[in-house]
Amino acid sequence: MEYEILNKINSPSDLRILSTNDLDNVSEELRQFLIETVSQCGGHFGASLGAVELTVALHYSFDTPKDKIIWDVGHQCYGHKVLTGRRKELHTIRQKGGLHPFPSREESEYDYFGVGHSSTSISAAIGVAIATSYKKEDKKVVAVIGDGGLSAGMAFEALNHMGSIDEDILVILNDNEMSISPNVGAMTNYLTKILSSKAYSTVKEGSKNILKNVPPSGMFLTKTEKHIKGLLAPGMLFEEMGINYYGPIDGHDTKFLVKTLKNLKKISGPKLLHVITKKGKGYLPAESDPVKYHAVPVFDRKIGVEKNLNKKITYTKIFDDWLCDIASKDPRIFAITPAMREGSGLVNFSKKYPERYIDVGIAEQHSVTLAAGLACEGQKPIVCIYSTFLQRAYDQLIHDVALQNLDVLFAVDRAGFVGADGGTHCGVYDLSYLRCIPNMVIMSPSNEEECRNMLYTGYLHNGPAVVRYPRGEGLGVKTSENFENYEIGLSRSICAGEKIVILCFGSVLDICKSVAKEMNSSLIDMRFIKPIDYKAIIKASESHSLMVTVEDNSIMGGAGSAVNEVLLEHNIHIKVINVGVPDKFYHHATREEQLDESGISKERIMSKIEDCLKNNNLYDVNHSSNIE
Repeated sequence: MEYEILNKINSPSDLRILSTNDLDNVSEELRQFLIETVSQCGGHFGASLGAVELTVALHYSFDTPKDKIIWDVGHQCYGHKVLTGRRKELHTIRQKGGLHPFPSREESEYDYFGVGHSSTSISAAIGVAIATSYKKEDKKVVAVIGDGGLSAGMAFEALNHMGSIDEDILVILNDNEMSISPNVGAMTNYLTKILSSKAYSTVKEGSKNILKNVPPSGMFLTKTEKHIKGLLAPGMLFEEMGINYYGPIDGHDTKFLVKTLKNLKKISGPKLLHVITKKGKGYLPAESDPVKYHAVPVFDRKIGVEKNLNKKITYTKIFDDWLCDIASKDPRIFAITPAMREGSGLVNFSKKYPERYIDVGIAEQHSVTLAAGLACEGQKPIVCIYSTFLQRAYDQLIHDVALQNLDVLFAVDRAGFVGADGGTHCGVYDLSYLRCIPNMVIMSPSNEEECRNMLYTGYLHNGPAVVRYPRGEGLGVKTSENFENYEIGLSRSICAGEKIVILCFGSVLDICKSVAKEMNSSLIDMRFIKPIDYKAIIKASESHSLMVTVEDNSIMGGAGSAVNEVLLEHNIHIKVINVGVPDKFYHHATREEQLDESGISKERIMSKIEDCLKNNNLYDVNHSSNIE
């Protein structure tokens, strides 16, 4: 397709010289460009299609980058990247060396605040607005948040603060009734009530007059008038919080969006504009199945995304099958997710056991303490959560679960490197932040069968337990129908060798096997990070001269550190190499590329060992080596 107008837009200033009559054509070309490009490279799809007109209107109405637009999560930002000078690079998105999957400060001055996790935009916008006011600068601040993001406690905390201060902030609520899964919760019900209300029907009929009576340039309604408006208007909740509410309006009417935004620029103080959009807009398969088309692989846009026929099973599917199996035997099982039904493998469970399936929305903190409450009543709650999302509930993990030694199992998906989603979703810190918490049992499976048995072991354990497993496919190991309950803290020997012993933690076992075979090394699958098998470590130190620990976690405070602590505690002197993720953030690439870059590959590990042996460049455990 020829992009007659879009090809001339290399920055928002190019967009702003166009007539408003051209904007519909810009939106249509942008949408078709996104469909054509993402179908060839893959990536986040539905949200960006739904935000096309809003993105065009924002950059047309505001003087970016002087005015600051802060996006929430960033799933919807592909159009934003195109309009801000990155059109020619969009096909590289989520690939090593290519565009970041989300807005990134290091990539563009138009990406004013880096994002990836939800519900941060309003808080950041308030901070920017307060600083702008303090410095007496003339610039506008806009936060764009979806209705899914608005379900999180952090967003409510920010709105609570925003309504109590007189800062000039515009929050745009991009309401498409979706996050990744369909939204849940009282806020979702409230927004739905707005859309079905008589007030909205009236507004819809006369939407062109929505701002007809808006006071000019900074004038406000009296307190009494505000209160009356709050009682009558659809956005009563926001009005009562001290935030002027406007809308709902059609998020696919570019001209009216521009008119509305330019009018709102004249009004100072805290404001919220409610915009209604459709996720996947303009591509029928994505409109019909917004969950499937949230993020897509490469696909033929004439056919759509086809079913993945790959025969290897994913770790998420292993968990899905195990959960349904165990729930059929134990009516105490509850599965809890913070808005990640599909990602965490809960679709089947939610259909088979709807009364024991709990989606709390994007509320990770609440999900953990909710599980604690269930455990107090003798139930068996399982919190199904990504490694990087569990970070958001750290206080609840310590204070509400571990401190009370409650029986909660955490199924931690996306542990280790996650590939194309990059640094914001990189699960390489969980062993470090979990290992220091008392009462925790932490397991990391090396294959599909190990994952299934560890979940069973964690389920039987009376207390907090974590099973952390990687994103994507397993090794092709067949699983048995029966479960095995592992002895807590017991490792397993894989093979015996000479001089060198490799202690492997988790899904990098195949890499370790290759190294052990090439170097005639002993290999132990440690299984448990906490409690660690100190007896196996001591025994291995007695018959080997070099110990190598390997993990897909931060080297600082991770499993290797746990091994070092055992050796120090028992005054054992042995040469040690800790292989893990160095102290830096890793950008988007394939998981294999990220592992290799961090030194976790057969070639890189062998090179470290050979270099150290050749040059005697080893330290004993008192000076453990972290050689990149």
